[in-house]
Amino acid sequence: PRHSENVARLGQVAQSSTYGNAKPENAIDGNRASNYNQGSCACTNNNLNPWWRLDLLKTYKINTVTITNRQDCCSERINGAEIRIGNSLNDNGNANPRCAVISSIAAGASQTFACNGMEGRYINIIIPGRTEYLTLCEVEVDGTLSETNVARLGQVSQSSKYGNAKPENAIDGNRASNFNQGSCACTNNNLNPWWRLDLLKTYKINTVTITNRQDCCPERINGAEIRIGNSLNDNGNANPRCAVISSIAAGASQTFACNGMEGRYINIVIPGRTEYLTLCEVEVDGTLSGKSCPILLVCSTFNEHIMVFGVLLIILMLIFATFQRLMLPDLDK
Repeated sequence: PRHSENVARLGQVAQSSTYGNAKPENAIDGNRASNYNQGSCACTNNNLNPWWRLDLLKTYKINTVTITNRQDCCSERINGAEIRIGNSLNDNGNANPRCAVISSIAAGASQTFACNGMEGRYINIIIPGRTEYLTLCEVEVDGTLSETNVARLGQVSQSSKYGNAKPENAIDGNRASNFNQGSCACTNNNLNPWWRLDLLKTYKINTVTITNRQDCCPERINGAEIRIGNSLNDNGNANPRCAVISSIAAGASQTFACNGMEGRYINIVIPGRTEYLTLCEVEVDGTLSGKSCPILLVCSTFNEHIMVFGVLLIILMLIFATFQRLMLPDLDK
């Protein structure tokens, strides 16, 4: 791919272990130098199932992945490696769907694998089933953003407001996570604090990405729940649960898969304890579910039910009035 399309350089990387100074970042430094001593290759130790992972921070449609193999030694080590792409961190991301199996790459060569628009935030390269060094001298990714952050289309509220940390701060499109930057939403120290996003229509929710506060107190988010549904019972906190947040590292953005759960409301609530709820950004990848209201009365809220019944009542009254004029005799005659 052309350099301008290499989205790999926008991401963050990790690997199962690091051999010497061959850190994972070397594989996205924009340099295809393939002689190991040039210091531009990533390499793990001699591990069972060694892996390298790229976190693109957002969901992309991946067109191709290009891998540059080591030139000066051991080019066969890459044989049998797999490219995995998806939004899950199960098994460190290695359980995501497979784009390709690398049968071999010539020493020092760069080979491109077509992934045909597979969607994912994480791109893993793993050698499964054997003990090996995984060496990658460059990984380039041609892809385009696939998600539309529908959170920014909605309206927000929260159980209380700490200072100027209004609920809208969590959907301002800014992941700034230092509280003093003024981009985080925060409640007071309440029992069961909550934040709610109203998407105004019912969506199928694929993922919810939450950015945690960096400069203080990241443990406050521990145990928070993501709830999704169409009910406002208990302010929306009684809707079905997508995920429980065990923890999010300070300043990190973590994505939770909700697998198409349907709802108009997305709540984040810390149940069962008195706490500050701080959210520095909430991003939602979802698509309209297509459910309609007026004819079938499949409505998201009580207010919509009332509106529909009101319209039907007016129509029935008009029909009745017309019927009266047509059928009753003219009393003036």
